[in-house]
Amino acid sequence: MAIYRFKISFEDFDDIVREIDLKTNQTFEDLHRAIHKSTGYDSEKPSSFYVSTDNWIKGDEIAILPSQRKIDNGVTLMENAKLSSFIEDPHQKFYYIYNFERPFDFHVELIKIILENDPHVEYPFLVKSTGEAPKIFDKNNVGSFAATTSSPSTDFDFLNEMNFVPEDTEELEAMGGRGIVAEETDEESDEETENDEFGDSDDYEEDFGNDKDDY
Repeated sequence: MAIYRFKISFEDFDDIVREIDLKTNQTFEDLHRAIHKSTGYDSEKPSSFYVSTDNWIKGDEIAILPSQRKIDNGVTLMENAKLSSFIEDPHQKFYYIYNFERPFDFHVELIKIILENDPHVEYPFLVKSTGEAPKIFDKNNVGSFAATTSSPSTDFDFLNEMNFVPEDTEELEAMGGRGIVAEETDEESDEETENDEFGDSDDYEEDFGNDKDDY
């Protein structure tokens, strides 16, 4: 039986790569679970593959744990979808979204078709693993968030940003607003001080303007 070799990379981190071999009669659920066995992520999350063009434009959806709306619309389920049924190109591409609640986007590309499987290998088989998958932190887990901010060398900035909530943004904007008000207040104070030191120009003319006739 022939083997498909897929290259899987994070859309935002193309230097983090996995290459996985699967039999042609295996399913997208097998690929889904193999990807997350290699990343350490929980595979029990609503996720979808999309048949893709060369420019990563999404087409037909293949889902696991879909919403009721998708089920009602007749979405194809991963467990029922054999890989071979969706391979029309020797470099077939799939756009993959993992965990719609806190999504990661992946590019999945068929890079090789091997005509014979190795009887000593259990498929899916991880052929290559490059780079550590970014960690996922629960936004309600304060301890984990603190760890990300104190260890920038091991975590990713965008994960920290994902933990911000609207209240944080409003607070930051409020702080910025106070800073602007404070700056304007300082400028007004400087002008008042200058006026106190040299006096108002109208007062100057009133005091000394009448003396011009004396000179």
